[in-house]
Amino acid sequence: MCCSHNIEERSLESAQSAEKFDMDLIKGMKFFDPHVHMTSRTTDDYQAMADAGIVALIEPSFWLGQPRTGVDSFKDYYSSLVGWERFRSSQFGIKHYCTIGLNSREANNESLAEQVMEMLPLFMYKDGVVGIGEIGFDDQTAAEEKYYRLQLELAKEAGLPVQIHTPHRDKKRGTQRSMDIAVEHGLNPYMVIVDHNNEETVKEVLDRGFWAAFTIYPFTKMGNQRMVEITKQYGPERIMVNSAADWGISDPLAVPKTAALMKLNGISLADIELVTYRNAITAFAQSGQINEADFTTTIDQSAKFEGNSILRGGQQPRIDKSSIIIS
Repeated sequence: MCCSHNIEERSLESAQSAEKFDMDLIKGMKFFDPHVHMTSRTTDDYQAMADAGIVALIEPSFWLGQPRTGVDSFKDYYSSLVGWERFRSSQFGIKHYCTIGLNSREANNESLAEQVMEMLPLFMYKDGVVGIGEIGFDDQTAAEEKYYRLQLELAKEAGLPVQIHTPHRDKKRGTQRSMDIAVEHGLNPYMVIVDHNNEETVKEVLDRGFWAAFTIYPFTKMGNQRMVEITKQYGPERIMVNSAADWGISDPLAVPKTAALMKLNGISLADIELVTYRNAITAFAQSGQINEADFTTTIDQSAKFEGNSILRGGQQPRIDKSSIIIS
């Protein structure tokens, strides 16, 4: 266990060296990013992810960076996760799934949160929804706990996995509290993915039977080299890596880059596959929604969603993975 100052220093070093990774090391490998906010990413990101071997992803419900002003904005957002964004991802040969939930930051607006809770059952049973998330704590307020508990009950009722957001501040206590409440509500830890772990939280999460997910962020959260050391120390069981890339400073290629560094550091291909691909499938396939055969999708950029296409003007559609993005 190390102090936060040393963690930040090592994370900075990892971020600064990330672009030096030899991506040829992971050519031909497949990756699954179980936490990435593609609504805030560009089509260039989708293309880069596909080229790096990412074949599937999960987009958790997230906040906008500013407060939503009404329940209809939640409705439109959830609709985009199961609609347009799922289509947009398919145009680059990546299978898109999502988790639906009221995130912890917006749980503190109780009048709006009550309306969102009434809406969630309309979306949580839709195709492509593989869990309730990301939910949990931010400032660890009473309101956050109230809506976290209510959503755990929704997950139990639907038989869906839970994707937990652990707080950035007072993380160890918040992680313990999140797990305690999940167990109190009768959830099987094997159905719960605890995200944004670090060196302070990982042992207890694994010891208690939960899935431990790690977010690889530049300058913060978890660095690539630190992730290598955690995998060496704890092994690959019930551990998964994600990018959590969003509208902030983040890297949608964090998963394949970490895999490249793992290979360079002597971690076996079997273990790399578990933490960057297989474990995410195993955890979220408990939803009954994930089938690996669906990952080998045919790209047809001439398709449209609600009359809209990713193409503009006279751009020609890409019709297979080997052709360039605009032919």
